[in-house]
Amino acid sequence: MRMFTFIPVLVVASFMGSFGMAQADESVAERNKAIVRASFDAWTAGTGNPFELLAEDATWTITGNSAAAGSYAGKEAFLSEVIRPFNARMSAGLKPAIQDIYVDGDMVIVLFDASGTARDGQTYANTYAWFLGMRDGLILRAQAFFDSIAFDDLWARVEPGPSR
Repeated sequence: MRMFTFIPVLVVASFMGSFGMAQADESVAERNKAIVRASFDAWTAGTGNPFELLAEDATWTITGNSAAAGSYAGKEAFLSEVIRPFNARMSAGLKPAIQDIYVDGDMVIVLFDASGTARDGQTYANTYAWFLGMRDGLILRAQAFFDSIAFDDLWARVEPGPSR
């Protein structure tokens, strides 16, 4: 008889443990979402950017066939091969406008538009989707999608100025 009274207790305890874990996962997801949103807010204000969230050993992959497509192992490789040369082509940095942010576990997905003025006076505008794999508030892996035609036009048309 005791066996029957003990089993429901185990089932309830197991359910409650799963519920608690789901709440913990949800709070981590929401915290990651808030961290990424804050980094975009800082980017818009000109006081920071999401690249500050990159772990030193992060991998950033640009999908597609643009001049910058490929995987970059490590924060510094990505910054030196893509971000700094891109910024050196701009006279006014990009300003992002988030369309939406989605979270699923440790993945934060940001869909946003960004535009700025290139060194030749022309506007650069693009729409991006970034899939950011997070841990402990840092980006460990990223996969980026954007209009490679607009990117390649800027990359080929504008000579980089001094690094910014």
